[in-house]
Amino acid sequence: MRAAIYSECGTPDVLRTVDIADPEPGPDEVLIDVAAISIEGGDLIRRRTTPPPRKNYVVGYASAGTVIAVGAAVTTRVVGDRVTAFASEGSHAALRAVPEAQTWRVPDGLDFARAAAVPISFGTAHHCLFARGALKAGETVLIQAGAGGVGIAAIQLAKRAGATVVAVSSGADRLARLTAIGADHVVDHRSDDVVAAVTAATGGQGADLVVDPVGTTLETSLRALRPEGRLVFVGNAGGGTLNPDLWPAMAANQSLLGVFMGPLYTRPEVGVTVDHMLADAAGGSLEVVIDRTFALEDAAEAHDHAERGRPFGRVVMQP
Repeated sequence: MRAAIYSECGTPDVLRTVDIADPEPGPDEVLIDVAAISIEGGDLIRRRTTPPPRKNYVVGYASAGTVIAVGAAVTTRVVGDRVTAFASEGSHAALRAVPEAQTWRVPDGLDFARAAAVPISFGTAHHCLFARGALKAGETVLIQAGAGGVGIAAIQLAKRAGATVVAVSSGADRLARLTAIGADHVVDHRSDDVVAAVTAATGGQGADLVVDPVGTTLETSLRALRPEGRLVFVGNAGGGTLNPDLWPAMAANQSLLGVFMGPLYTRPEVGVTVDHMLADAAGGSLEVVIDRTFALEDAAEAHDHAERGRPFGRVVMQP
């Protein structure tokens, strides 16, 4: 099969698309003929910072396609099922063996590209807002990196839950698009003071909840948070060490809540949430935004665009 591999971590040009052996599904796994690959932030960080654990290592979390074989212990998937899948590696390939429990059926009306992007973007956003952030109707939520996959999902989910949404991005066009999908207030971090904007939007109170997938913005997020507010930090798209000054947060009785979704996707409640998000995306009540689509052969270019091209939404590859 064709796969994008790397033999040393580094910039996107370490990726090479080559022929490697087809995977064989284990007893509890399904083999997927991959139709779409969603490039996730974790894929970029791993390629950039983590030496591959083996030869011909295939990076990647999220992909979708058709089941073409099942292991002997598989009970809920059959050949021909359209599925989207999450696993800690292996998405950047034409074929992929994934545990049955880490797949979801793709509803009619939802294409593979958007289906591939749903579990991480919308599953993460939902978990941050509700399971960890305890967002309630009438509260104000600040969403950092509003134009990213998680940000776009969080804006829509928070808005339909009855919250007031303040979203951060940059550029007039991107801010206008965030307003169109539900943001009540938008802030350009390149030209505006984020804390001042949140203060103005909340009548001086500060945000009740902040969702921060960036990492390098944590100190700003804490300063935009009201006393006794909640900050959910997820991922580290900005890179570097997470080391904000926590004395002011302690003095303000604020709560910091970390989210790392990797081990959570096998939890039944998270699986049900992803099923609901897929159904809503298929029905049109949630918008899954795809920025650009690349061929798997152009994996290095796709990663470069995802890192430096300021995409609005997810970057997708097709084998």
